[in-house]
Amino acid sequence: MSFETIIGVEIHAELHTKSKLFCSCSTEFGAKPNANTCPICLGLPGTLPVINEEAVNLAIKAGTALNCKINKLNKMDRKNYFYPDLPKAFQTSQFDLPICSGGYVEIDIEGVKKKIRINRIHIEEDAGKLLHLEDEPVSLIDYNRVGVPLIEIVTEPDLRSPKEAVIFLKTLKSILEYAEISDCRMEQGSLRCDANISLRKFGQETYNTKVELKNINSFKELQKALEKEESRQRELYTYGEEYKIKQETRRWDSGKGRTVPMRSKEDAHDYRYFPEPDLLPIIIAEEQIERIKNSLPEMPAQKQERFLKQYGLSEKEASIIVDDKALSHFYEEVLTIGANPKTAANWVLGDILRLLKEKEIPSEQIPVQPKSLCELLTLIESGRISNTAGKEVFEEMFNSGKNAEEIVKEKGLSQISDTGELEKIIAEILDSNPDSIASYASGKTQAAGFLMGQLMKASKGKANPKVAKKLLELRLKERLN
Repeated sequence: MSFETIIGVEIHAELHTKSKLFCSCSTEFGAKPNANTCPICLGLPGTLPVINEEAVNLAIKAGTALNCKINKLNKMDRKNYFYPDLPKAFQTSQFDLPICSGGYVEIDIEGVKKKIRINRIHIEEDAGKLLHLEDEPVSLIDYNRVGVPLIEIVTEPDLRSPKEAVIFLKTLKSILEYAEISDCRMEQGSLRCDANISLRKFGQETYNTKVELKNINSFKELQKALEKEESRQRELYTYGEEYKIKQETRRWDSGKGRTVPMRSKEDAHDYRYFPEPDLLPIIIAEEQIERIKNSLPEMPAQKQERFLKQYGLSEKEASIIVDDKALSHFYEEVLTIGANPKTAANWVLGDILRLLKEKEIPSEQIPVQPKSLCELLTLIESGRISNTAGKEVFEEMFNSGKNAEEIVKEKGLSQISDTGELEKIIAEILDSNPDSIASYASGKTQAAGFLMGQLMKASKGKANPKVAKKLLELRLKERLN
């Protein structure tokens, strides 16, 4: 029996503001536990919230970047449930009048474009962080994150595989980063994903029971979790046990490689939403929307198209560079200084990405300056050093911060391009290898390769290959005449 996978995702992105949604507490990550709190975000009696205008502007920006309709009248609501990471015992969110609705994100699936519809974007506050201590009867709570402004981006169930879900999330992350809506640091929790997944028979129009996978914060784990849950549900349908699939929230246990039940999934009415009485409705002017729309920078899709036309990159090269905002900025800075687009792309996609991955350094912290890379490329192009030596120099630059010229001198990596010096080496090689000259004379051209190898060996690899090869061929012909 063939089944179709149905996936919809809900993405929580922390907005890039300096203060929280309803108070002036800092949103700084990594502060001491409970340091960034005040009576308002701790929900103490008698406190009143005031909405952060910048959070509203960033939500409008997100809606504009994701092709949504901006609702000029929207409001905040109370979502009621008791959970220890929300000290008020309710979350201030948006229900029936969200700030954005409709919209879409276009993704590329192996060269095929597909639009993933956005149902809505709403503003809400983040909850705190619970720390469960092993073998201890208590949990610790850090309220620093309480009240940090979020947008929740809810898609329609348009995704048809775990791979599509990952491509969508990567595309969305890139858009939010380029527009400076969120820093999207998944390792810090500023971009998190919940995924709803169900299966149905091909041709069936109605949806079957869905399961929610909660708080996944890496692309790799999202794909693994969805694939495992997809497999679990397919097996239950295959053996006629689909009644075991319940509307519930499950978490991904990466250590055991399986999804684990957390709690039954509530419906909207279970949250007893009602308008937040302490906050006025949010009214947005057309001028405000236009101003924010005009402030949007070049988006990833536009940049990729430009890279293809302006720099002659392949689809794959442009896609990898553009997908990483910091990497694309680094690349263009290198070109601004004067590097060849294809050469610079080869270094960015090769040695730079390799070393960033090996040393687990984020692309925002590339330890080599664009100017330094350009200086190295100039040394290679001018023949001062070989491409192989250039790779050695670059790795040292990456590790030590020294400039290319300094490393070349220290390691003695300069190529010998001086014809006078090369002439002496060639003369010695030819004098020492009469048999090879005879073989070359008899038509065995591989003898020239042997002599070139001897030349490189005698020069300790420092001979400029192009200059040396030309001179060697010239001197061989002279000896044969």
